[in-house]
Amino acid sequence: MPIDPATVPIDAPKDPTDPAAHPRDYRPIPEHPDQSGALVDWDVHFGASPHRADSPIQIACSAVNLWYGDKQALTEVELDIHGQEVTALIGPSGCGKTTLLRCFNRMNDDIPGVRVSGRIRLGERDVYHDYDDPVELRARFGWVAQKPNPFPKSVYDNVAYGPRIHGQVAGRDECDAVVERALRRVGLWEEVCDRLGDSGIDLSGGQQQRLCIARAIAANPDVLLMDEPCSALDPRATLIIEELIAELREDFTIVIVTHNMQQAARIAQRVAFMHLGEMLEAGTTEKVFLGPDNELCRRYITGRFG
Repeated sequence: MPIDPATVPIDAPKDPTDPAAHPRDYRPIPEHPDQSGALVDWDVHFGASPHRADSPIQIACSAVNLWYGDKQALTEVELDIHGQEVTALIGPSGCGKTTLLRCFNRMNDDIPGVRVSGRIRLGERDVYHDYDDPVELRARFGWVAQKPNPFPKSVYDNVAYGPRIHGQVAGRDECDAVVERALRRVGLWEEVCDRLGDSGIDLSGGQQQRLCIARAIAANPDVLLMDEPCSALDPRATLIIEELIAELREDFTIVIVTHNMQQAARIAQRVAFMHLGEMLEAGTTEKVFLGPDNELCRRYITGRFG
């Protein structure tokens, strides 16, 4: 049944297994001129921090095309990613979300037969034309994959890996401080401080994913790229990761791929909808969820295809 676009009560249930629960206070669901009742039949819980109109653009995509051999995977993609915000890429499987994500740090360069045209700016520099060495570019990005993928190394060495290879730490004391700071930032320090020498793959799934996030932020990147980081986690671990993303947004620009519409509504300031390699809709989370201009986007959000 349609939801009432009124304020969701702050004393809503906090049980992480309850789909209505969320760790932050909800803000009101705004009315929209096109809204004759809600688009969706589940409660839309938006996060506590909306998009700021004065937020600077961190990544700008202009007419981006990509081919895998003769197959075109991205077509004339236009998208702005704003700094210190979460941008969620949504759309059906195979629509190009992860391909676009991999364009930002040029991970697609490692795939034979890939061709890219158009422009992607990171700050004032063009990703494809102003970086002769992709390694220099990738140092500005952190990457978190779908499934937790800690290195077969100790917890300590997992986190220290990036700062070491980028020459950011000069000695053991400095490295110790970086590792502790990153683990504290993801809420893992108290859980692993007495077993830093243990293998990272011996941690639980949720702990492994937080370890991977700590590894991603230890080298202090500008942008965090997250490819469905909660898809392999249970509801409780997902809740922890979502709250962590909201906190990390204060220091990092975050781009996340997700198939979870409720998650996109909760954590993102802006949402972009893709279909068959094209960017069909992009805007604030409220606008995309409550009044999308594109009919395919409307049908996807309401669960009529996907």
